[in-house]
Amino acid sequence: MIHYKKDTDHIVTLTFDMKDRPLNIINHEIGEALGPVIDHLKKEKAKGVLRGVILTSAKKTFLAGGDLEYIYQADNAEEIFQFAERLKKTLRALESPGVPVVAAMNGSALGSGFEVALACHHRIVIDQPENRLGNPEIQIGLIPGSGAVIRLMWLLGIERCYPILTSGRRYTPKEALKVGIIDELAKDEKEMMEKAKQWLLNNREYRRPWDKEGASIPGGTAHQKATALLIKKLATNLASKSHNNFPAAQAILNILYEGSKVDFDTATRIESRYYTQLVLSQECKNMIKAFWFDYYAIKKGSSRPKGFGRFRPKKVGIIGAGTMGSRIAFACIKRGMRVILKDVSKLIAERGRHYVAQKLDTLIDSGRIQEEEKDTYLSRIQTTEDPALFSDCDLVIEAVFEHPKVKQKVTKEAEVYLDEYTLFGSNTISIPITELADVSIRPDHYVGLHFFHPADEVPLVEIVKGSKTSDETIARAYDFAWAIKKIPIVVKDDWGFYAARVQNTFILEGITMLQEGYPPALIENLSKQAGMPKGALAIADEIGLKLALKYETQAAAHYGNKYVQHPAVIVLKKMIEELKRTGRKSKAGFYDYDENGIRCLWSGLKNYFPSNVLSYDREEMMERFMMAQVLEACWCLQEEVINSIPAANLGSIHGWGFPAFKGGVIQYINDYGLNAFINKCKKLEKAHGQRFKVPKSIKKIIISNK
Repeated sequence: MIHYKKDTDHIVTLTFDMKDRPLNIINHEIGEALGPVIDHLKKEKAKGVLRGVILTSAKKTFLAGGDLEYIYQADNAEEIFQFAERLKKTLRALESPGVPVVAAMNGSALGSGFEVALACHHRIVIDQPENRLGNPEIQIGLIPGSGAVIRLMWLLGIERCYPILTSGRRYTPKEALKVGIIDELAKDEKEMMEKAKQWLLNNREYRRPWDKEGASIPGGTAHQKATALLIKKLATNLASKSHNNFPAAQAILNILYEGSKVDFDTATRIESRYYTQLVLSQECKNMIKAFWFDYYAIKKGSSRPKGFGRFRPKKVGIIGAGTMGSRIAFACIKRGMRVILKDVSKLIAERGRHYVAQKLDTLIDSGRIQEEEKDTYLSRIQTTEDPALFSDCDLVIEAVFEHPKVKQKVTKEAEVYLDEYTLFGSNTISIPITELADVSIRPDHYVGLHFFHPADEVPLVEIVKGSKTSDETIARAYDFAWAIKKIPIVVKDDWGFYAARVQNTFILEGITMLQEGYPPALIENLSKQAGMPKGALAIADEIGLKLALKYETQAAAHYGNKYVQHPAVIVLKKMIEELKRTGRKSKAGFYDYDENGIRCLWSGLKNYFPSNVLSYDREEMMERFMMAQVLEACWCLQEEVINSIPAANLGSIHGWGFPAFKGGVIQYINDYGLNAFINKCKKLEKAHGQRFKVPKSIKKIIISNK
């Protein structure tokens, strides 16, 4: 568990090495093991035979985060609080044995693992780009529970530590050094240990700032007017961005405000109280379900066809050097793949390479990569107008204009040069893969790879299986997605696939409310208050009103006589055919757009869709937005458009911005309560129509989501 080694300079090295685990995890077990070791160190100090302590790891990582299985199941406030306090007590003892302590981090340290490092007097990290450091707990609706909020406040001040704690960033070593959460970098393990020992030899007695008499928090406390005003500003910004839907961020701000007014130990108890409250919150449970359990279900291959070896692509061809193609290229070269970037001319293809160079400059500015690495990354891209260069590619992806003839043309041009093993992927948002594959020489190797904008940032890819796409092709596409750090969700080649089909119900519900006489500003504001990233009308403009109508037209063709026209269709046709307002691309939709792309609601809406609803139920309006999406996702599961509940949940969060604090579309029902959800849908169906009808399989779906 913890190996103890002492050298002739009286420096003790404690090496974490949890038995039968690939990672060292901060849990009850390691907390209990640390206590006796620290007691022994204190006795050594009292005898005068302890100069300093180095903490390091025998694993590839330093220390991983806490036990999320325990946190997810925890339901006793007293037990949660006492667990947090016990670990705090252990770390408090670690930082105050009267000798300096160095965290020699040979690998990543995240969450509770990084909290251990923060309890050390000095932090050294091996400078490898794959190493990550920080406290990303907010991404699962939680906060650090072992003193990190208070320690970072004392080390950096409120203004600097607040964005670190609320961003959820996993910093590279260089980034961590830049923001001030570590102290030194080392090129390898040997240099790291040498630096650790030298620092200890140079620092006989070392106390934390909060243990020094007369020390103060950098930038001041909430007792001071300037800091109080800063906290007020932060609170205002938080409310405007999150609409109070993410209690973890508010808890961090509250802890900083309250904790800055009291002594260190009292402040950490305040942190424990907020931590306990969050662990018990439904938002936290929902987010752990999505970002931990659902994520790892997909990573373990829940939707990957079985029986096929791992696909390790090394060279990728990309047709189309526009924004989408260039971003896909960027995602590939970041993971070490070589890219052939093709367009109608080499000059246009070079523009795509230039775009990638600009993205690399952004990484250099942020400290994620070094200037000298830029040429290495760019050397992985070869631009061309000749499809013959695809001959040794493992995978070719077309990302050209969304038109079947254009896509089929580039497919035929490229496939002539591909061998029998090469995959061909189409990045389409609305055209059936089976239709596109009609021209393919090997339709069993043809697959849909739907990237979301911006492709290098959104961590999701829809893998669309055409009628002739083989299981092996799906398995290889699944592996490719993971190779570029994307979450793959496998969907059927049906209208709208999964993400666009469900997102469209949100858009259509907002448009229907406009037709019903609700003020457009109210529709947009309540969309965001419900947790969506943008208003329904704004998103309609962004994807284009013609595309929103196209999906509904595809639905009508799919369901035939069973189809019931959505009330929003009338509005869409009026906007497109009569008013010639088709969305953002034409700078005229539900919004007007200036020359800089800044939007404001079109003043003419009131002439065609007057706001005549004088009283309204805000809560019910928000529920209509959410339940329209949830029900459509359930229909997708029932119709086997998507076969994985984890994929349905994460696909909704990453694919179109369904509220993360609800845990995704299916987890929303658990959050709401199954019976309450069904009863509410029945009322909405009676008031608004068949689109709120509950699928028969909903109970089976919810049982599977447990």
